[in-house]
Amino acid sequence: MPKYVIERDFPEAGKLSATDLQGIARKSCDVLEVMGPQIQWVNSYVTDDKIYCVYISPNEEMVREHAKQGGFPINSVSKVATIIDPITSE
Repeated sequence: MPKYVIERDFPEAGKLSATDLQGIARKSCDVLEVMGPQIQWVNSYVTDDKIYCVYISPNEEMVREHAKQGGFPINSVSKVATIIDPITSE
């Protein structure tokens, strides 16, 4: 199933408390539970002013629907073509 990287503008995301992040994660999981198992949240990277999320989904439309239902900002969605890591160099 395809993976997607989502970029979200989120001013001062890096200053969010553990409780704030827990609430955001809970909201995301609640929406995913309703949407069903075909879309999965892998993880997210929080920077100063953005959050980058990785999802597994059959299509971009489901990723965008998750954002809509959760009230999450969404600036771009990019389908992952391939994954490389240090082992790729060997």
